[in-house]
Amino acid sequence: MHYANIREEELKNKVAQDYFWLLDCTQIIGNVDFCVSLHNSKPELDIPPLLWAEAKKGMADIQKSISQLILTIGKARTFDKSLPPAFLGAFDAEKIAFVPYSEISDVFYQNDFNWKVTPSNHDTREFKLIHTKVQHTLDEQALIFYFGKDDKELHYFIKHNFIAGKYGINKTRIDKNNFMVIYNKWLTAVKPTIQADWELAKKAGIIDGDFYLADLLSEENTTLKDKLFVLLKTDTYHLDRKLNESGMFVTTSTGFTDKQKAHNQFWNIYERPPKEEYWDYIIGRRDLLVPQDVRERKGSFFTPQIWVELSQKYLADTLGEDWQDEYYIWDCAAGTGNLLAGLTNKNNIFASTLDKQDVDVMHDRIRNGANLWENQVFQFDFLNDSFDKLPKSLKKIIDDPEKRKKLVIYINPPYAEHGNRTTIIAKGEHKTSVSTTSKVYDNFNNIVGTATRELFAQFFLRVYKDISDSILATFSTLKLINSQNFFKFRQYFKAEYKRGFICKADSFDNVNGKFPICFSIWDLSNKKDIIKIDADIILHNINNNIFWKESIKPIHSFGKDDFISGWLRKFYDKGNNIIAYLILPGVDMQQQSGVYITSSPTESDVKQHKLTNITKNNLFIMSIYLTVRQCIEHTWINNQDQFLFPNNGWEKDFEFQNDCLAFALFHGQNKITTKGGTNHFIPFTEQEINAQERFESSFMTDFIKGKLKQNTTSDVFGNVTKAGTTPLEFSAEATAVFDAGRELWKYYHKSINHINTSLNKKPNANASLYDIREYFQGRGEKGRMNTKSEDEIYTKLVADLRETLKVLAKKIEVKVYEYGFLKG
Repeated sequence: MHYANIREEELKNKVAQDYFWLLDCTQIIGNVDFCVSLHNSKPELDIPPLLWAEAKKGMADIQKSISQLILTIGKARTFDKSLPPAFLGAFDAEKIAFVPYSEISDVFYQNDFNWKVTPSNHDTREFKLIHTKVQHTLDEQALIFYFGKDDKELHYFIKHNFIAGKYGINKTRIDKNNFMVIYNKWLTAVKPTIQADWELAKKAGIIDGDFYLADLLSEENTTLKDKLFVLLKTDTYHLDRKLNESGMFVTTSTGFTDKQKAHNQFWNIYERPPKEEYWDYIIGRRDLLVPQDVRERKGSFFTPQIWVELSQKYLADTLGEDWQDEYYIWDCAAGTGNLLAGLTNKNNIFASTLDKQDVDVMHDRIRNGANLWENQVFQFDFLNDSFDKLPKSLKKIIDDPEKRKKLVIYINPPYAEHGNRTTIIAKGEHKTSVSTTSKVYDNFNNIVGTATRELFAQFFLRVYKDISDSILATFSTLKLINSQNFFKFRQYFKAEYKRGFICKADSFDNVNGKFPICFSIWDLSNKKDIIKIDADIILHNINNNIFWKESIKPIHSFGKDDFISGWLRKFYDKGNNIIAYLILPGVDMQQQSGVYITSSPTESDVKQHKLTNITKNNLFIMSIYLTVRQCIEHTWINNQDQFLFPNNGWEKDFEFQNDCLAFALFHGQNKITTKGGTNHFIPFTEQEINAQERFESSFMTDFIKGKLKQNTTSDVFGNVTKAGTTPLEFSAEATAVFDAGRELWKYYHKSINHINTSLNKKPNANASLYDIREYFQGRGEKGRMNTKSEDEIYTKLVADLRETLKVLAKKIEVKVYEYGFLKG
């Protein structure tokens, strides 16, 4: 509830202050709870009020509240003593409702009605009569707004209707900028009341967005656009219209589970239909209304016009300025056809899509001027259907070896895969039916392996096999070129890369994440191994919709044994005492946040074998691994860069090794905590940081001083004083990190020596860096560590530490590329 746990008088004050602050809410008229009027500087003028409302704390039945208000007004004959308001209403802690007074006024003039009952007694015969009499009117005419959720619409309603001399109601107008916001509200308010099995409907190609469009493009609950897949006629939706043998239309229809009550209440606050100038745009953006799982399967992701235009420029630069006259174009994942906007020679353009509704949208756009031929826009399941189903003109091109070389497959294909990111982090389910049920998957799974789980790869494979020697111009991720899972794919798919660009993925509608989308052009007639491509980096200013070329991004492909995981595996140690664990997900930059050191791995990490032991024998190696994975900032440009099996240069670079140890000890991804057991990662002695008690482990300082022999099975967790290796020498940059860290540890121990027990903070002399951060920053309601601390001294000390780490990271970054952990 927006106004939870407050009394009724406070509720009225808050509603007045939050929503009616420009109006006069101080008047008391009869026994009405809440009155709103214009400010009147001339008392001699009798200005009618704007609202009389019933107020209820907590949650209340709005219709019963308005019925009570009517009894209150009728009992006191308030309508005879004061000019009636423009609206009657009611509100509680969650919502507010309005109904025009003129729609209710007849109820006050009933003959033989007993108005003398107590209005708040909802069990009287009179209350029930009033409630029954106005219920239908309220179902049809009431405008209900939820506080918080509908604030924008509520403020608009008040601003445009609570004015002097107002006639009629101004409702929130719908345009191309807000129709998606309203759709999301429609999903929760109206969709649940439509009589439909949505899973069955989805399989038949019907989406809830089609019902929304039928509602949106309606006047008086009658859809005005007859080419839509679903039409609303008063209280019934009509869909799947077909001609029978007699030439008569037959339709499937459905209605509402609540006699259209929620539907009427929802649409009462919006002006329908939008201006006609927006209709084609809204229908053309049906892709935005497609549910996420269907979008992933069918590829209903709208390609922004800025990238459409740039991709066509790259095609012209590659194939020649007359390419549209000299080449044929087929978008076999066309959606509603926006990728083809701007192309001029419709004789050479073909468009197909899995979804009949999208074909209908394109045909409707053609009738409104889109530059396509209707008979060259068709329904086709590219991953399953035989080419015998293609239009004869397109089939002829594909069957002719010379013409096929002049066919451009120009697509932004769907990207869904068998296991999405949520699956990888063990929070989701494998989407087994999304990408593993097509004929292309069956035909290629044994040839190219796991790459077939990606739908865009299935499109590439069918084009490569069945439309050989054509030109493939496509949007996709970079997995084709550099992913581990695409090694077998690259062995099969051989083509000449011509040119391309990368842009930020979240510039596409409803695509989240910091990763690049690549537009690339491939000549399938020239069979070449994919070793490296250079793509232009295109930056985009979303505010003024301009773009510019920043630089060139080299993207390398790799063999199955080229990755850093193979290098790390050589140093696994299962024979010595474990001091911590290294968590290691995938080997690309996007997995950066999942790489960390911990003393208490999760059950999921153990079950999925995503960890390895850290011991005294491999501490340097594990520190190097963590450091090279964390020292370079993750950006959308490097998101899919792969970490690699390095050359041998690092082995004799002891300064680099020591730098990495220093970085790993003090970086935020060192999540060692005493809650997971003994902390072996304290990088200082008790004397250095003025600790008041002895640490449980001196492992790390002994290691740094060279007191621990490696390659031994002896116990290293006690007071080991055996001489072995020489003390470690740190660079100036690493020493600065230790110095900043020492000051932080000192301040922590000083703080716990003067602890205020009322803060509920328990002193912990063995605290790790993670424990110290938790101590000063605390945790929020959901259990996550806060990002800031109220302690100004701590804030400065931890900021100083992070600055020294940045300097060290820049130094290490050079070595990361020099030793081949990454390729530039």
